[in-house]
Amino acid sequence: MHRKITSLWGEKKVVLRQTARAVTPFGGLSVFIEFLGKIGYRQQVSEHLPVHLKSPNAIEAGETFTAFLISVVAGARRFAHSGMLRTDRALHALLGMKRFPTDGTIRNLFKRFTQGMVVQLYEPLWAWQVKRLPERGQGYSLDLDSTVFERYGKQEGVKRGYNPRKPGRGSHHPLLAVLGEAHFILHGWLRSGNTTAGRGVVEFLKEALAKLPSREWIRVVRADAGFFAQELLQYLESLQLRYIVVARMTKGMQREAARVEAWRALDEIYSVGEFQLQLFGWDQARRFVVVREQLQETKRSPGRKLFDFPGYTFRVFVTNLPDPPEEIWRDYNQRACIEQRIEELKSDLAADDFCLQEFFATEAAFLGILMLFNLLAEFQRASGMAGYRQPASLRAQVFLCGAILGRAGHRTVLHLSAAWGGLEKRNSLFDNLLDYQIPTSRKLEFQPCATG
Repeated sequence: MHRKITSLWGEKKVVLRQTARAVTPFGGLSVFIEFLGKIGYRQQVSEHLPVHLKSPNAIEAGETFTAFLISVVAGARRFAHSGMLRTDRALHALLGMKRFPTDGTIRNLFKRFTQGMVVQLYEPLWAWQVKRLPERGQGYSLDLDSTVFERYGKQEGVKRGYNPRKPGRGSHHPLLAVLGEAHFILHGWLRSGNTTAGRGVVEFLKEALAKLPSREWIRVVRADAGFFAQELLQYLESLQLRYIVVARMTKGMQREAARVEAWRALDEIYSVGEFQLQLFGWDQARRFVVVREQLQETKRSPGRKLFDFPGYTFRVFVTNLPDPPEEIWRDYNQRACIEQRIEELKSDLAADDFCLQEFFATEAAFLGILMLFNLLAEFQRASGMAGYRQPASLRAQVFLCGAILGRAGHRTVLHLSAAWGGLEKRNSLFDNLLDYQIPTSRKLEFQPCATG
């Protein structure tokens, strides 16, 4: 059976024919699947996944969980989109799956999750991932931020709250902690939409720090004005952790910024100053750093205008670092990386699109995507890629590769298309994976703790 069509440019005839051979556009995923095997992914998921099905016809829960992650890597933005891989027999052969679960099977897996089951699965999996983080002599920057997941229904936890894009729309309000230099999401909570940014942040931070071998792994904690509260600062000081937090520009804070007299010019536009202040209800005075920026027609300023200083904007940071004000400011500006990570979670991995009626089912899927993000970051380190690549870039440059499934004797063979770079382009990645040394010196004791 065949058909003929006319090419758009050149008007030549092209014959269309059907083939029974298994073809996949995701032949490049073979590198990522090899990486998962190298780090013992299957053993970890099988050991800690708290769902055990008794039906002899049921697909193993670990395979269903993996099918969800692979669907997200392939570009799925809804549970229903996982159906695009159900007929991909070549990809099934790479995964070793006899059957690929339906989107309903994947949903039903997550619907089984309770709060305790979420902890039972993800706490040991995060400890497993942290063990392989590269050590950094000066420590990592721990960045805190929250974001908004817009929802279009009445799912559990969906409430009206802060939503700058669509005011009044119901949402969830996740909280994240990211190790900036490692591109690693250390912790995440899925919260109801009416929760403020800093609510519960001390308990959240306790859980995040408990995942690390020691507090010496943290160089500085950075957060925006949504986390400006003495409760957080006191907790960080009690642990002797350094911090940079944007001060909330209340009227009192604006007055103090306006009173600064000793300004030191960095260039024609920026000047810095500082002051000591004990706010009402605080137990002590703390150091505040002020950055003054002259307004420019061609550039938008993130600071606030003060009536006493027309033509300027101001940003104020509270910190216990001894560094000069300009170094505090430059250090905090590196926190912009967490906003990029959040954008990648939404745009590249659809973390805000997988939503179920049950809150803990949604949280289980959300944490699965956070874990996948960390796996993709480690994959880049293990395969020796130069520089960090976004998940969407990995998908386009590495994972997408036309391939045909075949056999050579008793062996299964996947023929990677040379037009897509084929095996030649990916051989160096496979070689680096073979040489990847998984750290074994650090030992972490898993101790379950409550989720948010």
